[in-house]
Amino acid sequence: MIYTVTLNPSIDFIVRIDHLETGSVNRMTSDDKFAGGKGINVSRILKRLSIDSTAIGFLGGFTGQFIKDSLEAEAIATNFVSVKEDTRINVKIKSDQETEINGSGPKIDKRDLDSLKEILGSLTQEDTVIFAGSAPANLGNRVYSDLIPLVREKGAQLVCDFEGQTLLDSLAFQPLLVKPNNHELEAIFKVKLTSLEEVEAYGRKILEMGAQNVIISMAGDGALLITEDASYFAKAIKGNVKNSVGAGDSMVAGFTGKFVSTKDPLEALKWGVACGTSTAFSDDLATIDFIKEIYQKVEVEKR
Repeated sequence: MIYTVTLNPSIDFIVRIDHLETGSVNRMTSDDKFAGGKGINVSRILKRLSIDSTAIGFLGGFTGQFIKDSLEAEAIATNFVSVKEDTRINVKIKSDQETEINGSGPKIDKRDLDSLKEILGSLTQEDTVIFAGSAPANLGNRVYSDLIPLVREKGAQLVCDFEGQTLLDSLAFQPLLVKPNNHELEAIFKVKLTSLEEVEAYGRKILEMGAQNVIISMAGDGALLITEDASYFAKAIKGNVKNSVGAGDSMVAGFTGKFVSTKDPLEALKWGVACGTSTAFSDDLATIDFIKEIYQKVEVEKR
């Protein structure tokens, strides 16, 4: 089973306004409300690929109930820990420019955290766990240093979608996949990357530090997969970008879901690129029909 861990989920309230004017009354042209959070996005894309997963983390209040109901409506299994305070709402304003207002999230107490640890402690070597996104403020990302070892002690595989130091710390546990973008890679090594060769060289350093597979996403410049045996470059697919928020999560879902079932990194990359690209071209996470359409356009070169 694949488990997705979202420690600080949200309702993503998407607001569309022709022109946003601060200090004035603005009237939206349309809006949507989705169950949000990086791990939850992964579970939603996995379901589109007919791959089962269980979404876990923390949920609270009427907002948490909305998320649980939304996932159950999509036939996605959940095992969230119930907390006292409300799950956050993130407002995403789509206008001339895209603006985000993110909530801080609920306070997580020791009993809540122990309940989550109990869930992770029940996993087996047949499982894969995807950790994605930041933790609630009172826990901080340091909490991952407690949760990740629980997973590895049980022999389960691990996927880490983090940035910066949190990503680097996770490498000690040999994650199946990490997915920094090229700008995050630059920040980690304090360099400026000006060519694909340089991106590959520094991506391979991440591999040498412990990762089993590394995908470096480069937005309109494509994506690079680095494995122990080879590197593969997926060309960018042209289109109208509507949704940059869930594209990376969709790529993680496509790669992980297909790799777990096929153990083929090349095929997994193709599906990762298809899922990520199709979501980038969609208002919400991509539909399976659109994912399949984009999959036919994916071109990968072995380097």
